[in-house]
Amino acid sequence: MAGLSRIGAGIAWLVLPMAVFAGITAAWAAEIDSAYTKLDLNACPIVDQNLEEGSWTLVRCAGYRGRPVFVGEGDLRFFVWFDQRKSDEPLASQTLGPFNTIGETTEWRLRRVGGEWQAFATILRYRTSLNDDQDQGEVLVVSQLQPGATCHIAYVDARTNPDANALARDAADRLAGSFDCNDTPERVGTPGPSLGE
Repeated sequence: MAGLSRIGAGIAWLVLPMAVFAGITAAWAAEIDSAYTKLDLNACPIVDQNLEEGSWTLVRCAGYRGRPVFVGEGDLRFFVWFDQRKSDEPLASQTLGPFNTIGETTEWRLRRVGGEWQAFATILRYRTSLNDDQDQGEVLVVSQLQPGATCHIAYVDARTNPDANALARDAADRLAGSFDCNDTPERVGTPGPSLGE
């Protein structure tokens, strides 16, 4: 009986740290959340436009907590970046290869820092033109928000992945803040035709 008591006590000592770890993990998970803002391009003021060579239009919209979101369209492709109209961030020159448009909702991944929610990544749906039959692909583009290194970090084909939103959030939480913008964005989930590759 004494041996069983010692075993029971040993198990209790194992269970206690596991319970504490589970509590810490749950608390950490609760420190990440999402917020959503709309991109109504028709309501965003135009800040630059050239309808001659290249046909370029740039608008300024409002993002999470009023953060500036700049949306440029040229050569039937969209570019989305943040904070400054003229930006040196890699994101300002990134789009997808096929002709594309963007969705109306931006998901902002947020982390609580010092009691405040701070955006560390975005997820935006791009619709891509696949062929002359007007077939459309859908790609969730994940971007990290890192001063000096704000760029695309992951692509999820939303046509071949029913759980595309969950995959994009996981990629944002896993990669944002440590991704090297010189690297090729990670393809997450089941590959598909939406990137035109």
